[in-house]
Amino acid sequence: MKIRRLRKDVAHLEITAFINLIVVLVPFLLSTAVFTRLAVIDLTLPPKNSGGFEQIKPDNLQLEIVVRKEALEVGDRIGGLIQRIPATETGPDLKALSELAQQIKTRFPTKTEATVLAEPDTSYDTIVKVMDALRSGHMAQGDKLVRSELFPNISIGDAPIKSR
Repeated sequence: MKIRRLRKDVAHLEITAFINLIVVLVPFLLSTAVFTRLAVIDLTLPPKNSGGFEQIKPDNLQLEIVVRKEALEVGDRIGGLIQRIPATETGPDLKALSELAQQIKTRFPTKTEATVLAEPDTSYDTIVKVMDALRSGHMAQGDKLVRSELFPNISIGDAPIKSR
């Protein structure tokens, strides 16, 4: 007598839905991952000039630093150029700028504002280094050096076109 056997097909695993889930989930997780750490510097824009003339006080400092390829021009918006710091082979002389900022801070201890004006082709790295040199420095208190804020409120803008 013949024995008749039922043919049983091997069951296939249905993973299509799982693959669809992975295809959607992986890009979402990659897009929400943080790959770099961003540093943020708070800046303010220079004030818009008003139509009238300001009351100019003789002791009111409006510190401006013009970043040019050949030099840093440190000056007062009202009083004019304070000092021109020539650039070195590696770029702006940030040490001299920091020393000058400390001297200005000792003469005007209540001022916290400064404006950095850069030429259009100035690199971002140079602007940040100039801002860091203006923001803080070492000041003498008694017989020791203490790290202190110089001009933490920095505005940025375009440098005036140099007349030749």
